[in-house]
Amino acid sequence: MKIRLGILGYGNLGRGVQYAASLCEDMEVAAVFTRRDPASVKTVLPVKVEHTDALASYVGKIDVLILCGGSATDLPVQSVEAVRLFNTVDSFDTHAKIPAYFAALDRAGKEAGHLGVMSVGWDPGLFSLARAYFTTLPGTGEAYTFWGKGVSQGHSDAIRRVAGVKDARQYTVPVESALERVRSGENPQLTTREKHTRECYVVAEEGADLARIEREIKEMPDYFADYDTTVHFISEEELRAKHGGIPHGGFVLRAGKSAAGNDYLMEFSLKLGSNPEFTSGVLVAYARAVHRLYGEGKTGAVTVFDIAPKYLSPLSEEELRKTLL
Repeated sequence: MKIRLGILGYGNLGRGVQYAASLCEDMEVAAVFTRRDPASVKTVLPVKVEHTDALASYVGKIDVLILCGGSATDLPVQSVEAVRLFNTVDSFDTHAKIPAYFAALDRAGKEAGHLGVMSVGWDPGLFSLARAYFTTLPGTGEAYTFWGKGVSQGHSDAIRRVAGVKDARQYTVPVESALERVRSGENPQLTTREKHTRECYVVAEEGADLARIEREIKEMPDYFADYDTTVHFISEEELRAKHGGIPHGGFVLRAGKSAAGNDYLMEFSLKLGSNPEFTSGVLVAYARAVHRLYGEGKTGAVTVFDIAPKYLSPLSEEELRKTLL
């Protein structure tokens, strides 16, 4: 029997989830849920579209609900509400608020008898695993993470929530000199500001106070306050022409010395033509894991640290040992 998925939110990430699920023989999308008028939503593949008010009527018809909203305001509310009805997967990416988010999701999941995996994607997610693996090795060294150059969906969404902003794209840009210092084995102590800059391309509403918008963006805690941030105000036409794609990627590195004093460099990197399409693929893989773990009686909240690779793969344990070990 196929794993029945629900998709909550149908933007770039929701569309990517539907595409990714269509490639999985063990999954099917039962319904898409939206706060918009369902009749106005055109899906990339045929599927029933429901208003979010209909979620409760799908209890027993959906095995895993994949939450595709933004981290700024959607997920902190939706995750706790959704896990009371279904097993869930989300991509919450506000790193500073992860402990509190986990506690709330864990409490709600255990009360309802459901399982939610949070902060799934490439970072947090796959990069989190790389950091964890890299820092388990004995010897000197420190793990570093650099993001970009690429469009951050969460940060772009946060800018769009600023009053007077019509649309926006935010690029995270690694400081090349800092990256080279890490690769050289220097193991520098780098501040947040020394590692990345942020470039914001903003379409303002007509008559909006540009100075106020720029100030609110640059002073936004957890997003821009700790970075050198540049805000460019551009037209809708320029945004579509020059910033229509959603590329991203980055690096997790650890350079150090073994116990005997020999140098080593570990590096895990991604270069993504589409941030949401790649992220949605990771979400779908973890939906498989949630379904399997729930079948074993697991409830509450989990992260990528708690899930063994075998739960993600469509291959059997025997096939994994034979072909990939």
